[in-house]
Amino acid sequence: MKIPVVIFCGGQGSRMKEETEFRPKPMVSLGGKPILWHIMKTYAHYGFNDFIIALGYKGDYIKDYFLNEEYLLNDFSINTKTGEKKLYKEKNTQQDDFNITFVDTGLEVLTGERLLKVSDYIDSDVFMATYGDGVSDINIADLVKFFEEKDKIGVISGVHPKSKWGLVVADKDNTIKRFQQKPKLNQFVNGGFMVFKKKFLDYVKEGEMIEIALDRVVKEGQLAVFNHDGFWSAMDTYQDVEEMNKQWKKDPKWKVWE
Repeated sequence: MKIPVVIFCGGQGSRMKEETEFRPKPMVSLGGKPILWHIMKTYAHYGFNDFIIALGYKGDYIKDYFLNEEYLLNDFSINTKTGEKKLYKEKNTQQDDFNITFVDTGLEVLTGERLLKVSDYIDSDVFMATYGDGVSDINIADLVKFFEEKDKIGVISGVHPKSKWGLVVADKDNTIKRFQQKPKLNQFVNGGFMVFKKKFLDYVKEGEMIEIALDRVVKEGQLAVFNHDGFWSAMDTYQDVEEMNKQWKKDPKWKVWE
């Protein structure tokens, strides 16, 4: 089934200005590639390679990257008078198979309205949506299968967040046994990997976050959750950037592609 993937890439990423002052958060480097690329590689691995990018803050940066990716990754020659170019692909011969539609959705626009602004490019009865700052080893094919089985308006992914603080582990006498640094919590949060019937757009309004539309669907009993117990991480702070880059070198759990 051909299902387009909407990726929200318009936010300013104000909590990590060290990285986002000059580029949008989805273009922050993770292992030498934008985190946006990692997200797209995950979907493409499962056969979903049609993307609609909802652009906003520094959207031209994202356009430029994909328009000029070959020249950014490889050596090339150019004649400045004729514009003739010669590309050398010895350094990077692997080509990604992405079909991308870029849509300018505005600067001060919330995710719900961004979704409405790209709706003209959603040409199927089902679509997926996600944010441009989170990676996971979630099985997208299983997520879609779960959506089909539930026959709801929408399905979101439930993932385990990490505590932002170290936890104190003590015995019954309040004697501290150990400190547990930023453990994975048992509760579930929305991991951002979502599948919807196109009817979901009827619940979305201008000037709102997509979460408000999700709430409307919940009240009708039309939203289900696909629980994922595996890896998930979001890039919210500069510390997240550092930790995720270290993990990429050591054990990139979200790298489901070859």
